[in-house]
Amino acid sequence: MTFSDAGSLERRNSEGAPEDTQNQPVLQTAPNHLTLTQWLVKGLKAGFFVPPNLQGATPKPSQVLAIVALLSAIGIGAARLYVKGPAVFDAQAWLAGWWVTLLFVALAWWALPEAWDESEPKPILRATSVAGICMLWMLAELPVQLVYEGINLALSYEVIKLPASWVSWIQWGSYIVYMVWLFSVDIFVLCHFFGKTQKTAVFVASLIAATVLSVSQFNTRSWQEDYSKSTANEVEKPRLKLTQEVFEEQQALLKATAARIAPQRQDRADVYGLVFAPYASEDVFLRESTMVSSVLRDRFDAGDRVIHLLNHGATTKTHPWATTANLDKSIQALAAKMDLEKDLLVVYLTSHGGSDFTLAASHWPLEVEALTPQALKQMLDKAGVRNRVIAVSACFAGGWADVLANDHSLIMTAADATHTSYGCGSRSELTFFGRALFDEQLRKTHSFEQAFNRAVPIIKQREIDADKKDGFSNPQIRIGSQIRPFLKALEQRLDAPDSKALPVNISQ
Repeated sequence: MTFSDAGSLERRNSEGAPEDTQNQPVLQTAPNHLTLTQWLVKGLKAGFFVPPNLQGATPKPSQVLAIVALLSAIGIGAARLYVKGPAVFDAQAWLAGWWVTLLFVALAWWALPEAWDESEPKPILRATSVAGICMLWMLAELPVQLVYEGINLALSYEVIKLPASWVSWIQWGSYIVYMVWLFSVDIFVLCHFFGKTQKTAVFVASLIAATVLSVSQFNTRSWQEDYSKSTANEVEKPRLKLTQEVFEEQQALLKATAARIAPQRQDRADVYGLVFAPYASEDVFLRESTMVSSVLRDRFDAGDRVIHLLNHGATTKTHPWATTANLDKSIQALAAKMDLEKDLLVVYLTSHGGSDFTLAASHWPLEVEALTPQALKQMLDKAGVRNRVIAVSACFAGGWADVLANDHSLIMTAADATHTSYGCGSRSELTFFGRALFDEQLRKTHSFEQAFNRAVPIIKQREIDADKKDGFSNPQIRIGSQIRPFLKALEQRLDAPDSKALPVNISQ
């Protein structure tokens, strides 16, 4: 049994003659072999829906290996181009991408007819047929893969300078065209070889489902950035070493930090601060949380009323860990020193954010639970903290706003619920949000609302200049009806020449 000119497969009776069945073409009884170039040409034409017309050809093992090697080289080479600096090859990620091909082989074996020429060994014929079908399928998918990767690489390397909003639309448009073209090629190839049968329908459905699963869940490129070589003089980052002594020192450090919180002053509304940076792997969160703590102490007269929770290998002896348990304990400690009706608590969270509105936490080998807006709200409500300013510097942080908003709160987020923020990479000094809001605007004004309104257009322009791919982050603000007059009175007190000596009179 061999491939026919029309792509069907032959059935033979017990005497070895072709069966006289409807729509069954007469096939060649002896296989022939095409050159590797002919296989390439016929496969690539199939990618543009041109019937391959194999004329009974079956591939040689060396040709199958050559095609697999060629496609592997193209895939690995394209993946390497996406990493512009030093990179390391991830063999596991590369091997994981072949599971769809293995599934195709299994389905092709299953879809082949059971009748065979009894003069030929069945396993050898079946394997040869599957190899040919698989070769044509892989080559047919190559044109759409090359076009799609070429568009993305051109956008990545800015071959044509386009507005950021255009880039996002082109990426989505090319992805949709890519998927439609890819599945159309799969259907064309399978129908050519197996006809329009129930087995073909199952084959197509299984292949589409596997492709979608692979793209959505296993789309890890085989080359990853090599951070160890990205900077010639980079010093290895300190890492957390968990020991009994470290655990005991951390517990003592949290207690000492809570004990040092300055008490509330009776003649004014005091500002208390809680800065939370739970992602140890990125130095940007260390720098940003330290900057925000400094601004609260110096600009908002918070002094010794700020707790800075931080995960970083270099700060184990100086800062309590940023864990959900320590966050809860710190809120309780601050609430115990505050006048819960008169004072203000400023909470600043900085980390990576997920589309599920969780704040990423990492301090390996310590296991740290991600923080949710619901958990933070519960902690603040339990402590009885009334007046709140909460800023969330993370991707998709807008998902926190509605959960935390109330009449006595001002909520600011670095992005809305559907966009990423910017500036949280390994080489960033500060995030765009933290830099514009706290490091720049809140050094000029004591009004959180005014600082936010001034910061937003600055952030937008910087994202445009940086060619942010998914569009404007769109920072959000929610201002409760009762917090606005409170903050106005605080602003007037801090703007006074001798602000530390002036009380704040609040009528609510």
